Amino acid sequence: MNAGIGIPSPLGREVAYPTRYDPGLLCPIPRQVGRAALGLAQDAALPFVGHDRWQAWELSWLDARGKPQVATATLWVPADSPRLIESKSLKLYLNSLNAARFEDAQALRARIETDLTATAGAPVALAFGTPTPDAAAAGESIDSLDIAIDRYGPPDPALLSAAGAVVEETLCSALLKSNCPVTGQPDWADLCLHYRGPRIDRSGLLRYLVSFREHAEFHEQCVERIFIDVRARCAPLWLAVEACYTRRGGLDINPWRATPGTPPPPPRRAQRQ
Repeated sequence: MNAGIGIPSPLGREVAYPTRYDPGLLCPIPRQVGRAALGLAQDAALPFVGHDRWQAWELSWLDARGKPQVATATLWVPADSPRLIESKSLKLYLNSLNAARFEDAQALRARIETDLTATAGAPVALAFGTPTPDAAAAGESIDSLDIAIDRYGPPDPALLSAAGAVVEETLCSALLKSNCPVTGQPDWADLCLHYRGPRIDRSGLLRYLVSFREHAEFHEQCVERIFIDVRARCAPLWLAVEACYTRRGGLDINPWRATPGTPPPPPRRAQRQ
């Protein structure tokens, strides 16, 4: 049992390297654990749509004759699934495929999709390959603002505000950092916030994002918190938030949450990934 999240998990303890295929390594975490803290009732409609897009860089298996194969892959876990998939357990599960034989790559894809769907409780999709890195984020960086900051946690939505005429813009920052809620290790991300509504105060937004710096929460939960706080404090007509987290253990995660009806963005890869 992991005291940090209250459920059995391999996170934060030594785990032997898997030597055989084992879907039992996958650790589901109920999303409601984090959403309850945001005031989202379990049976209420979610105020957002979205997905958790994983990029796997160390995928390997054996073909039918025992020859090793390697690939990269992109995985999509829907945000309305009842469970998220804990990252260390996903790494261990993918490693357990290293010694497993498959007739072809499509058989491997079907096996992974089946196992992850069972874990998440909703259809998970896999596509081989990953996007090429973006030359720059498609938006305006707020990181060069000349401001003083002295709040590093907990996240403070009171720092957010918006006023004036309705605008449509994308604001980006590479200064989002939070910590793993169990190990305390840092999680780094490039965040883009696309919205239409009263103009968001840039200084307040940057201070708000930096206020995650000493905060302990899973990646997916941080993005949902940002969406909920910006929506409540800035009243945009619509909003989309995506965070591209840096790689750890051959995996990176890119949670995206948006106003219902917003089409998903094309997969992208930040420079730090």
